[in-house]
Amino acid sequence: MANPREVVVTGGGTGIGSAVASWFVRAGDRVTITGRRRNVLTEAAARLGARAVPFDAADPAAVTAALPELPERVDVLVNNAGGNAEFDREPSSDLAALAANWTANFAANVLPTVLVTTALKPRFAGDARIVNIGSIAASNGAGSYGAAKAAIDSWTADLSRELGPRRITANVVAPGLIEGTEFFRGNLTEQRRAWLIDQTRTKRAGTLDDIAETVGFLASPGAGHLTGQVVHLNGGAHLGR
Repeated sequence: MANPREVVVTGGGTGIGSAVASWFVRAGDRVTITGRRRNVLTEAAARLGARAVPFDAADPAAVTAALPELPERVDVLVNNAGGNAEFDREPSSDLAALAANWTANFAANVLPTVLVTTALKPRFAGDARIVNIGSIAASNGAGSYGAAKAAIDSWTADLSRELGPRRITANVVAPGLIEGTEFFRGNLTEQRRAWLIDQTRTKRAGTLDDIAETVGFLASPGAGHLTGQVVHLNGGAHLGR
């Protein structure tokens, strides 16, 4: 039997991150989950059979301080930490407030992905896999959140070029509506949910298993020549072509 891979999943305490971590644990890999909420992360790790390393992935000092607790070799990195920071803020046309909203979404989504990946670059094994969780919002638009996710798409293209000679792949999974997450903070109305489902060709919402299986494939040996891509996982609500 092959040696288990070392897998790191940021934002692994709930929702997509937890589902992805669970998939890798079931596959026999050693999984480390990270996140800001220590109690949530610790409880998730115990439930999943993973290891918890709590820190704020948007804080350079916190990422640096956490490095001794992260695996010395990383075979798979899933950058899932993020979310729409504007859900926690009041809309405003005041320029100072607008700047704060945009800065918050950049910090919540782009910085964790860039900082954690950069910190772990020396530890990536040959044939390592990096999967960044993006969003349909990068293509369809959603204010500062969509712009932040679009920045991840662009940066992933650069990353795939940089790490390709080491046979390391870097891809984005861009979900549409996925149920079973904390993303909408209770702000998703039934009317909006029905509209989002109607935009799909499969006429259903995405599931956590949909995400986990797609990430699992991108992390597999069979995906070794697939890199620099955005995989649109949205039931056809947006066609990536």
